[in-house]
Amino acid sequence: MLDELDKRLLNRVQTNLPVVPEPYRELARELGTTEEEVINRLRRLIETKVIRRLGAIFDSRNVGYKGTLCALKVPAERIAEVAAEVNKFAGVTHNYLRDHEYNMWFTVLAPSEEKLHEIVQEIRERTGIQEYLFLPAVKIFKIRVNFDLLEEQDVE
Repeated sequence: MLDELDKRLLNRVQTNLPVVPEPYRELARELGTTEEEVINRLRRLIETKVIRRLGAIFDSRNVGYKGTLCALKVPAERIAEVAAEVNKFAGVTHNYLRDHEYNMWFTVLAPSEEKLHEIVQEIRERTGIQEYLFLPAVKIFKIRVNFDLLEEQDVE
């Protein structure tokens, strides 16, 4: 259960974490609490999986990275094993299952097109999965989703 301070903290960190030498102290000042309280709450929210990730999001294209969406055709009995192998790669940012012939979809980022292909090839070699799709973006769509945890919900 989230209390009001949890909600205010979550609202604040999801879009505008202060970029200062002591960000948790700055958050505490804004929220009227202590730095220790902010850190403890964030730790608890991460441990209970309310927060999946806390950190900056960069536009990878603007820093020279290349990215692609990939899909693998993975036998159902190997999903956990293959997912664990795919997730070992630092450049893999998302990995999810789809109800499709190609059932494991993931995104990969790398500093060059060549490195991108090397990573995908290494994933194929380590997993033994040879049937795959390599789907580089043709047009970029970025959807930003923020959740206002303090807003009153209309319930009918």
